[in-house]
Amino acid sequence: MSEFLFPRRLTRRDFLAASGATAAGLALAGTALGADEKPVTIGTGKWTYTLDPKWGTLPEGMKYGLGCAIVVDSKDRIIVTSRSENPCVAIFDRDGKLLETWNKDFVEKVGMKPGQVTATAHGLYWSQEKGGEFLYWTENVATPKDSPKIGARIYKTDMQGKILYTLGNVEKEGSTSQKFDFTNPTDVAVAPNGDIYVVDGYGSQRVALFDKDWKHKKTIGKRGKEHGEFNTCHGVWVSTIKKEPEVYIADRANNRLEVYSLDLEYKRTVPDMRQPCCFYQHDGHLYIPELGARVTIIDGDDKVVARLGDGAGMKREDVPKSPEKFFTPHAMCVDSKGDFYVLEWIDFGRPRRFKHTPA
Repeated sequence: MSEFLFPRRLTRRDFLAASGATAAGLALAGTALGADEKPVTIGTGKWTYTLDPKWGTLPEGMKYGLGCAIVVDSKDRIIVTSRSENPCVAIFDRDGKLLETWNKDFVEKVGMKPGQVTATAHGLYWSQEKGGEFLYWTENVATPKDSPKIGARIYKTDMQGKILYTLGNVEKEGSTSQKFDFTNPTDVAVAPNGDIYVVDGYGSQRVALFDKDWKHKKTIGKRGKEHGEFNTCHGVWVSTIKKEPEVYIADRANNRLEVYSLDLEYKRTVPDMRQPCCFYQHDGHLYIPELGARVTIIDGDDKVVARLGDGAGMKREDVPKSPEKFFTPHAMCVDSKGDFYVLEWIDFGRPRRFKHTPA
């Protein structure tokens, strides 16, 4: 049995060996606009961004599903996951070249069929740790008819998808696997000391804390509106903007951010969010994709410095006609140059790059 999460990977060389039509689909995202097209910009002043309209293009025969997660690694490679069987994962360089896809041959070891992968795919977190770079994958839960539940697990892998540890709904425990009662986890974050935080955002509304060796340390939370309670604790992030790191939780249906100490003691609330999903940190700021049709950027004092692409009230059929607006931002990341990438919970994913073009 394979030890890789996605054992079959296609590289750019494979793509270029295919038909001319497929190769054409790999054109760089920086292709010039047509003579009658104007650049699409959002924001103002320092927080001005320009849409790269062709970034994220897939070859013929591939398509995105519901947009799950998007992260950037140390080489500015952008990793996109969606509820699609082909590709399960797409990896681009920052200019839009498709470098790899990790396809539907999902590892036999996890006991799933391709359709089950698309039913459970959700979160992805990139982490720079002692020993290198790693990915943490979060599975939602699914309960097929007349079958035991699947999903409800966290995987830690290397950057090639090799499984290093599994936590949650595992068949048996061992040196690289541990049972834990997640009902429907949504996101993971890792602290500078190696501690791991998991939010059970579509289920129990609990936040679980583990040390770097996956020993359980603490759990907080339940469904509700008081501090220490959540209603879809969808995302988690360990902010290192201040001298003392803090844990931010995207309490989506309560339209707020809850901020905690590293040992999960409540500190404060950031209100006036619109269904916040998760976080990404860059240059002293937190970028927050909000399912309520916008992106918010806050500084180290939780002050809003920008709200971008407000598409409130937009209908699904209007999405292609409104490139300056967001519909359902579900995840985002920011590369080393300050360009950001947004993925939306919509049936064609719509991963998009917005180049930082401050006025």
